[in-house]
Amino acid sequence: MSLMSMDHISVGYGANTVLRNVSLAIEPGEIVTIVGPNGSGKTTLLRALIGAVRPASGTISRKPGLRIGYVPQKLHIDPTLPITVERFLRLPGGHTNVACARALEQAGVPDLSQRQMSGLSGGQFQRVLLARALIETPDLLLLDEATQGLDQPGSAAFYRQIEQVRQDTGCAVLMISHELHVVMSASDRVVCLNGHVCCEGTPEIVSAAPEYRALFGTGTGGALALYRHEHDHAHDDTCDHDHDHGTHGHSKKIEAAE
Repeated sequence: MSLMSMDHISVGYGANTVLRNVSLAIEPGEIVTIVGPNGSGKTTLLRALIGAVRPASGTISRKPGLRIGYVPQKLHIDPTLPITVERFLRLPGGHTNVACARALEQAGVPDLSQRQMSGLSGGQFQRVLLARALIETPDLLLLDEATQGLDQPGSAAFYRQIEQVRQDTGCAVLMISHELHVVMSASDRVVCLNGHVCCEGTPEIVSAAPEYRALFGTGTGGALALYRHEHDHAHDDTCDHDHDHGTHGHSKKIEAAE
């Protein structure tokens, strides 16, 4: 059973339709990344999944008892507020010190518990937000461009930690990212979004798809070439703008040409 699925949802703000007829399913234990240009509806999709925005049409289903952890794009904390990492993690649910320590360990920053939140670097702050999401032992971890503002080494290290979290806990991960070179190495499946699902599949297949190239070009060069070397002709019959008649997740998959 899928952890969560969208079935032909559309979302709009006023007269502006942001998402149109989007279908997506998230399976246990997989890492799925949503990519797309600015204004393509990536964050709106995540907001719909967590219930922060209601679709105008379509349905969203969750596995009963599903636990979700959420890492936001950013979080502002008043720098004059004296609060330690441990205290931050214990709000508002009153989690134990043991639970806080375990979450920080999983996030790769076990020694930060007594540090002031205001004294953390950007990378440390995002790891603490990750720990906060993990403290509830989620089945599904949602990340909304969680590495925005980090340099490339910091972003790469963060995504390596996400892979380790998946390995250690078995949770599924759905993340939004604009860092294509990282996406291609950290994901089991990539969904290319531009108001609708342009194409979807493994990183090597999506990177060769005409719709993906139309949006992003081939500017990631070597990072994508790594995945294209056995799929030079995968784009011949891989993408479809219309995803009404797919199978898994109700959206048409991209298949590599044999």
